[in-house]
Amino acid sequence: MKIVTCVNHVPDTEAKIKIASDGKSVDTSGLNFILSPYDEIAVEQGLRLKEKFGGEVVAVSVGPDANKETLRKALAMGADKAVLIKTNNLCDSFVVAEALKNYLKEINPDIVLFGKQSIDYDNAQVPSLVAEMLNLPSVTTVVKMDFENNQIICEREIEGGHEKVVSQLPIIISVQKGLCEPRYPTLKGIMASKSKPIEEKNYNLPEHKVEIVALRLPPSKSAGKIVGTDVSAVKELVRLLHEEAKVI
Repeated sequence: MKIVTCVNHVPDTEAKIKIASDGKSVDTSGLNFILSPYDEIAVEQGLRLKEKFGGEVVAVSVGPDANKETLRKALAMGADKAVLIKTNNLCDSFVVAEALKNYLKEINPDIVLFGKQSIDYDNAQVPSLVAEMLNLPSVTTVVKMDFENNQIICEREIEGGHEKVVSQLPIIISVQKGLCEPRYPTLKGIMASKSKPIEEKNYNLPEHKVEIVALRLPPSKSAGKIVGTDVSAVKELVRLLHEEAKVI
């Protein structure tokens, strides 16, 4: 079974984000980057499928040389191969999907795994875009996965419950928390990942469809207000929620 896991290089969730001087991008100086947590689940699921059915796991990322750091994390976890689709341009979801489509058409994998969304822009668009471009079935926010009679059975989260979807391979799947717990890379895996080559691919990519006009940090929270300490404060609290906060 040929399994591809698509991974993104994103700022650490604990990092303090600063906006660059252009007002349109993130200041990356001193910023720690990690493998996107949902993509880490995708890598783990790919490794479990390989351990059960055999085959290989290929980790793929779209971006500059810095993304190799994240690819090496996937290699340290146990991926067999890493591929960087290299571009130094800022890519929107459409361009990323186009780049991945080009590579996936070359290798024709059985399963392509994504995290349900990347934690930087949170668009959750790329898996569905790639599936549409390749005319492949896709299932999103998957929390359980089984195989039966040469079919894959996915359980996905929907509002208010879960939904079961049955499909043939090849397929594109985006995974949600709860599917599996990512393993920690072993020392042996970390050392081996440093010597494994990372293949580079270059494609003629289209212009992005979305332009970032400006980035702004959320406004600072205003100081709290105490309107009373007993039941007599209820009337004033209701008035403030209605007239000032406008939430009721």
